[in-house]
Amino acid sequence: MVFIGMDHGTTGISFCIISDDGDIVDVFKIGREESKKGLVSASEELKKRVNLDDVKLMAITYAMGDGISQILPTDKVKDRGILSINGAGKVTGGGTSVFDELEELNLPSVMIPGLHKDSTSLDRLFRAAYSHQASPEKVSISYNAVKETGWSNFIVADISSNSVDILIEDGKIKGAIDACLGAMGIVHGPLDLEMIRDIDENNASANDCFSHAGAIKIAEIDGKVANMKNQLLENYVAGDEKAKLAIDTLVMTVAMEIAGLDVVCENDIEGIVLTGSIGSATTPFDFKDEINKYFKNKYTLKVISKESGAIGAAQIAMDVYKGRKEILGIEVNI
Repeated sequence: MVFIGMDHGTTGISFCIISDDGDIVDVFKIGREESKKGLVSASEELKKRVNLDDVKLMAITYAMGDGISQILPTDKVKDRGILSINGAGKVTGGGTSVFDELEELNLPSVMIPGLHKDSTSLDRLFRAAYSHQASPEKVSISYNAVKETGWSNFIVADISSNSVDILIEDGKIKGAIDACLGAMGIVHGPLDLEMIRDIDENNASANDCFSHAGAIKIAEIDGKVANMKNQLLENYVAGDEKAKLAIDTLVMTVAMEIAGLDVVCENDIEGIVLTGSIGSATTPFDFKDEINKYFKNKYTLKVISKESGAIGAAQIAMDVYKGRKEILGIEVNI
């Protein structure tokens, strides 16, 4: 008996397989571009690693997840749980092809919702302030963070191509700050005045601006998402001043966002969980040490796997299968 979690990430689609006692059997990732071009098959990769007859439940995250607010059986979800394919973030088609493959496998599965204005589980002030707060994998990341720490009041900082910080209070997600609202990631970031003017003057689309508003804007790097991240880190190692300024600025904005979420938490924060390809990084810089320069040891900092989205989704699948009716305040309706 095994369970599968899928993380629909920016640079690729990650899978985690866990046994019925919660041990990780395997974690692997499929590149979006490779999937779109048919160079790799999600179903074939799964078949290599597990007997599909042993899969009791799979938990899927997909795109914004703004069309649903509960954890639901996939076959009961309309339009893959999203309101629109347009908007923030680059669309490559790789994630769609993986979803199509998984549907053909006909495995028992549920879909995890994103965090948005119709998420009745969230604090009403966050829902009033922001139409969208986080995509579904941030829910699974937060669930893995709970499993790893045992904390009930903490902040999750997921830092990679984009940065999203999530506030968990009394074991439930209270709210989050989405990538287009607050801290910079490597690729994505908030739209400032200059970008708004570019949009108004038809010099760029909002999506183009969002996809160039992260650290790469400062480092003056462009290209494919995965390549831009690698180029930024290579430039950083080479001593490029723009790359160093970009990373330092990213860290500062994340620290600001975490501090803001702490202020609105009614309970004392037990710690900060760092994850994502940058949040969990130890080379060429140690993100934990860099952000602690701002916190000055105020918080306990815990680093978890950069694959926490897929791991947490698998853990959600296991616990839902075993009868759990609520995940971080989100209702399970199966």
